[in-house]
Amino acid sequence: MLAATAHLPTPVFDWHALAPQLVIVATMIVVLIADLLLPDRESWRTSTIAAVGLLVALVPVATLAHDGTDRSMFGGAYVVDGYALALMGFFIVAAYLTIMLSVDYINEGDYYKGEFYFLILVSTFGMCVMASSRDLISLFVALETISIPTFVLATWRKHDRKSNEAGVKYYLIGVLSSAIMLYGMSLIFGVTGSTLLSDIRTYLDHNGANALVTVAIFLSIVGFAFKVSAVPFHFWAPDTYEGSPTPVTAFLSVASKAGGFVALINIIYFGFYLPSGKVASSWWPALWVLAALSMTLGNLSALRQTNIVRMLAYSAIAQGGFMLVPFVAAGIAGANGDLTVAAQSMSSVVVYLFIYGAMSLGAFAVVIAVARRTRSAEISSYSGLFQTTPGLALVMTLFMASLAGIPPLAGWFAKFVMFRSIIEAGTGWGVALGIIAAVNSVIAFFYYFRVVVQMWFRPVATEDRSPIVIPQPLVVAIGITTLVVVVIGVYPQLFARVGEFAF
Repeated sequence: MLAATAHLPTPVFDWHALAPQLVIVATMIVVLIADLLLPDRESWRTSTIAAVGLLVALVPVATLAHDGTDRSMFGGAYVVDGYALALMGFFIVAAYLTIMLSVDYINEGDYYKGEFYFLILVSTFGMCVMASSRDLISLFVALETISIPTFVLATWRKHDRKSNEAGVKYYLIGVLSSAIMLYGMSLIFGVTGSTLLSDIRTYLDHNGANALVTVAIFLSIVGFAFKVSAVPFHFWAPDTYEGSPTPVTAFLSVASKAGGFVALINIIYFGFYLPSGKVASSWWPALWVLAALSMTLGNLSALRQTNIVRMLAYSAIAQGGFMLVPFVAAGIAGANGDLTVAAQSMSSVVVYLFIYGAMSLGAFAVVIAVARRTRSAEISSYSGLFQTTPGLALVMTLFMASLAGIPPLAGWFAKFVMFRSIIEAGTGWGVALGIIAAVNSVIAFFYYFRVVVQMWFRPVATEDRSPIVIPQPLVVAIGITTLVVVVIGVYPQLFARVGEFAF
């Protein structure tokens, strides 16, 4: 056996490039040991360890970005470049904010604590690996590393039937989507003879797309559509979001969803996107349909909701549809040979992900704060919030207005880069999708501002008119997300430069 393997190259490990993931793994181990050794009354320290570990993981991300050198390992299957670093930073910050949302929520409930933060870290580790994956195998393993911990987190309220139902639905649909996606990937490997995305791209550039390749690409996209809850593969999302603990719902709607979109970017941009435009027609029509359906059904369903968590769940489906629009623009532009517009379109997806993450995490932070007093997620429970806690009502108004795309908040810039990408792509199909997106942007205004009307123009629903007491970690999360939403709205060039750094 030694003689047979002697000719194989020795793997080269760039420890600096792997440092963010190594820090997260070390933090996971320390959290487990601390949970085992610390008395239960000191279990809050596991959240502190997890939060500090994530902040430390940002240090190598910053040093790698400052260095500016693209690093490749394992024959090109793992790449650390500007794109990967931008997304790693986003995933780590999103996980940190999730922990800030979770500290008092978990400590005040009948939950296991240490395992909760351990699972958040495991999923975050998978997201960071996903950002650098340039191979079908590493991409699939990273996606499952993201998903499997979230199956458990969705059922964290073990004595709640809704939480159990949420976890089971999420698990079953997740397994089905993984099977479909893996089957599509196996067909791609069977046709091209490689799992490396660069090799797949080279093969398709020389040979084009036959019927089997088109089927393989379609099955892979369907698998990812489940992961990002795109219509018609969305039916697990509202029940799972409502049944899960609210911090977990925030994590699913932002970080986990972003992981699915990053996987979709990786396989399309690095594998199926060709300068010749030969294969673009094999995937952009499917994404056109998914985008149009997700925006329309997501927004129309959100209009009917009386529960704010379910409303935000359908909002997340609609926002996912908006994020799919630049993919279509990249496909149309690529088919027409316009490589500049295609790259800008992929940059638009990254910018939209970052802005959506801040808006959604901030909104869920307010939902958690309000529920501490009302013990309800009904929109009617927000009546008169401005009279009792005006600061909380103000920041929730900012988040709702930003999600609706109202300037000068960050959401308008997310919508702007999305519309710019599809308009610059041209063609009748692109214009038609742009019109659908514009109509849905107007529809979204009504259900977002229904919450604003309840807070500002309705009388207080309860006799308790005292201000809501917000725990310090929740204040930190609300403060950071509010700052991002306001600053990026006023100075959008900051995130625009991040998008340019990524592509």
